[in-house]
Amino acid sequence: MESLEIVRKFYDETVTYEWDRLERHKVEFELTKRYLNRYIKPTDKVLDLGGGPGKYSLYLAERGCDVTLADLSGKNVEFALRMANEQGVPLKGLQVDGRDLSAIEDDQFDYVLCMGPMYHLKTEEDRAKTIRECLKKLKPNGIIFVAFISSYSFVWDYLIRNPELILNSDRKSELYKIVEDKDFTGTGFSDNFYISPKNVLPFFNQFNLDKLHLLNSESFLYLREPELLEQKTEVIDAWLDLAEQVCEREDLLSIAEHIMYIGKKTG
Repeated sequence: MESLEIVRKFYDETVTYEWDRLERHKVEFELTKRYLNRYIKPTDKVLDLGGGPGKYSLYLAERGCDVTLADLSGKNVEFALRMANEQGVPLKGLQVDGRDLSAIEDDQFDYVLCMGPMYHLKTEEDRAKTIRECLKKLKPNGIIFVAFISSYSFVWDYLIRNPELILNSDRKSELYKIVEDKDFTGTGFSDNFYISPKNVLPFFNQFNLDKLHLLNSESFLYLREPELLEQKTEVIDAWLDLAEQVCEREDLLSIAEHIMYIGKKTG
């Protein structure tokens, strides 16, 4: 089965799980929303490419944005549109492959969220093609948000879930990828691409973009997130306030599970 068909099947079968994921990983969701809120205003037009079942789409639609959700999984799009209808917020949706966005009009969006496709596109060519498609949809001076899975994500995930996995030969091989400090592909929650933090900015040199931010989407909180989320709201918010202040520090990128690039279109 072709890699993206594997990915499509995975997301078609895990819609509710994916909807709930950002509740379990609330730090990523809350810090990302803080960066969205720095730029995106009510009535702005937003394309949420690879937005899954629509957590960010619905959040922005509720704030008065004109949002289009485009996702590889038709089941995700159906779910998001149903949730939007139940919540009484307008949302447009369509099923697409991010490498070809010809079904969407060019130069019409103030913002494009690409916070999913880079998790699964295994070749540099496909990743670059998807970014170029996104940039076609942006207005001049529009802003793109792009998320990646860090090559260190296996380490943090295994330490949290089951440290003994390092004794399994296949898992140990995955973990030792960080010794090589290179990008790699492999099987994580689906067919995945993992990027070394040092390679994120060089990837964007080929595009007409001015870098605005590069951040660790969990800051320093990921390894203690389960314990943090048991605290009362004011404690969680206070830690998020601190985490936001340092999440762009280069020395924190190696402890990221997700890395976010934010750039402005220049051409």
